Amino acid sequence: MKMHRLGALALLWLAACSSGTPPAPAPAGTAGKAAVVSAPVAVAANPHATAGGGATRFTPPPESAMPAGPFGDAVRQGRDIFVHTREYAKAYVGNGLRCSNCHLDAGRLAHSAPLWGAYVAYPQYRRKNGHVNSLGERIQGCFRFSMNGKAPPLDSPEMVALESYAYWMATGAPVGARLAGAGYPKQGFKPPQPPDYARGEAVFVRDCALCHGADGQGQRVAGRDVFPPLWGPDSFNWGAGMAQLDNAAAFIKANMPLSRGGSLSDQDAWDAAMYIDGHERPQDPRYKGNLEQTRKQYHDSPLSLYGTMVDGHLLGARPSHR
Repeated sequence: MKMHRLGALALLWLAACSSGTPPAPAPAGTAGKAAVVSAPVAVAANPHATAGGGATRFTPPPESAMPAGPFGDAVRQGRDIFVHTREYAKAYVGNGLRCSNCHLDAGRLAHSAPLWGAYVAYPQYRRKNGHVNSLGERIQGCFRFSMNGKAPPLDSPEMVALESYAYWMATGAPVGARLAGAGYPKQGFKPPQPPDYARGEAVFVRDCALCHGADGQGQRVAGRDVFPPLWGPDSFNWGAGMAQLDNAAAFIKANMPLSRGGSLSDQDAWDAAMYIDGHERPQDPRYKGNLEQTRKQYHDSPLSLYGTMVDGHLLGARPSHR
């Protein structure tokens, strides 16, 4: 089938990613309202109500509760980096995305991999790199893959601020519990039929192109990305989590189209993910100089389209460049 670069609402993860963020504020320096900050606590000492399936409900503190003083300044700096990543962490960003494109509502929205869910889940073992990762190492991976940039040092001001923001967001969250709304809702989420590129294109045109553009490159206003690009040189690279069909489909189902999360059928979400992830993007930074070898080592899964033929194109063979 001939590929049509017609709209793609961005139903896909990016759609969720795009959230129309207001202009970047001046670097935070003023103290906010004073508040008592308590660290995440062990489950036994914090009997939260449970949601269905044994998951624990948690509500992060409101932004108005950010504390005063040096810690509060670090939290606000982390929020600014999270929402305006290129402006506040420019040295580590290599595309047109920001953290809040995939972690909606400044990292607090349930089912969009919220920060409060991530903070209490680390350290944890990750198959992606074969060892136990700290939260800082996990964030480094986001910069390397999702932001198509480079990892900030663990002791850099940017990393310290981001971890401070995540720590504050998880204030009172039970450690060791499964929090309702953490991550993307992938568990048991399977398509009724195998995802299809042609059907996905139709979903994209119908539900995504309005925000993300007919060519999937997002929208810019006054030189700023308002809705993120879903593929191409300014999007996430082949090593990013959103390049996995299950991640993209779950994100789209729960969050896209923006403000209408849950309105798509399961099949539409998977088909949209297939269409979006079926486009070329920047190379996986772990590339070994050989597409087949790189797929075998890092993408050996039916959920990755890297190194496969889609719509007549061998994905990863001609990666996008800025």
